[in-house]
Amino acid sequence: MHKMLAASALAMAASGAFAQDIAQSGSDWYTAGQDRIRAELAKQPNTNTAKNVILFVADGNGVASNYMNRLWAGQQDGGYGDDYVQPQEAFPHLALVKTYNINAQTPDSAPTAGAMNTGVKQRFNLINLGENAVTDDCSTVPGNELTLFSELMTEAGKSVGAVTTARLTHATPAAVYAKTAHRDYEDAVPEGCDTQKDIASQLIDAMAAGTVDIAMGGGARYFVPEGTATPNGGKGHRPDGVNLIEEAKAAGIQYASDLDGLNALDMAHPILGMWTDSHASYEVDRPATEPSLSDMTKKAIEFLAQNENGFYLEIEAGRVDHGNHANNAKRAMTDGKAFADAVALADELTDDADTLIIVTADHEHAIAMNGYCGRGTPIDGLCYDVSNEGIMHSDEPVLGDDGKPYTVVGYLNGSSSVMVEQADGSYAAPEGRPEITQEEAQDLDYVQQSLIPKSSESHSGVDVALYAKGPWSHLFDGTIEQNVIFHVMNYAVAPE
Repeated sequence: MHKMLAASALAMAASGAFAQDIAQSGSDWYTAGQDRIRAELAKQPNTNTAKNVILFVADGNGVASNYMNRLWAGQQDGGYGDDYVQPQEAFPHLALVKTYNINAQTPDSAPTAGAMNTGVKQRFNLINLGENAVTDDCSTVPGNELTLFSELMTEAGKSVGAVTTARLTHATPAAVYAKTAHRDYEDAVPEGCDTQKDIASQLIDAMAAGTVDIAMGGGARYFVPEGTATPNGGKGHRPDGVNLIEEAKAAGIQYASDLDGLNALDMAHPILGMWTDSHASYEVDRPATEPSLSDMTKKAIEFLAQNENGFYLEIEAGRVDHGNHANNAKRAMTDGKAFADAVALADELTDDADTLIIVTADHEHAIAMNGYCGRGTPIDGLCYDVSNEGIMHSDEPVLGDDGKPYTVVGYLNGSSSVMVEQADGSYAAPEGRPEITQEEAQDLDYVQQSLIPKSSESHSGVDVALYAKGPWSHLFDGTIEQNVIFHVMNYAVAPE
């Protein structure tokens, strides 16, 4: 009774607010705000059992990276960019996620992905081992192996898939199936380490055991013996002489090395696809023979959906992270757009009634957004000044106190530091910041100016956003620990 009265009072108050006659009531901003309130009032929690769970992870795509992607996509669509809505941003539920590791304020991709796949935080650089395990110490593996969400889903009769634009043995996809004392044990373990297999071997074991039914991405070199040709024309990297691709085929797993090969596979047997020897291509560099993230997403969903019991699928846009590490914001943004396209496709191919879709990131990067830029300033270029008339920016770049323009996007550290090494080994910028033109800034290969010199730009400990829709997505609310993601997924597939 109390709930009914409260709802009635809220509805009356809302209708009164919508009927107010105030000066700004004709503004598009005002009516859009009212529309948002109506949408919030109409929300009803979806408490169905989730048949399917799709976890989207754009590696390194924190709040700042997401902002870059939004403006890039919106400006390519012909708008100002900042008012653009990415597919995941239209999802009804969201939260901020704290990404630190057990022993690291600034996280690594391995334990962050592991936290999402096990429900507990983990140590820097290891994957799916408990808090008593020690990174790079194989002797601590026994007794510390954690149960994976993929294993639980297999036990429940569901199918499992992993899709990535990184190597399939890289940290985020590996968290779906592997347990390792170090993320770098991709095709070999240290001498004397007899307590675990390398990550590539663990993937083939998982596929042969039926824990992983489809896996697509890059990284073929880690499945082929050193010196042996890979299906992609390169050379293998494995020191043990084992050809895991041949072992996979012998176990009844289908293999594809390009888009045509993938499309030619039947839908009745497990699928392993690797398009490159290392990471898959950035979206802007991807040849037509290589499946896009959307191609892989579509194939994985169609394949897994054959299971009437449902599926778990993790989809990673791994190269967003790599673009940021390289201080190359434009490639990070274009891969971010490809990620959003894959989210939209997955949403289209599934039903909100029975599919929980989660879109998040494992961590953020050391990105800085410079100001004060007028609206419509190209996110991939120089910061243009605010115009006092109209909406669009002026045509004058904003200058630093050194009299030089700067880009909208910057990084705090990286290989593009304005500080350069001197003859005595010290770092300085004796001539100040380099000049930069708009043409240079918008070049695909331009690397944004950074401050602290490092060979590769670093992660950041800043929170990441999470967007969700489908059964029990309303459980994502407020600021949460990253390991809570697992608990929502696990509850959604078997609510009490």
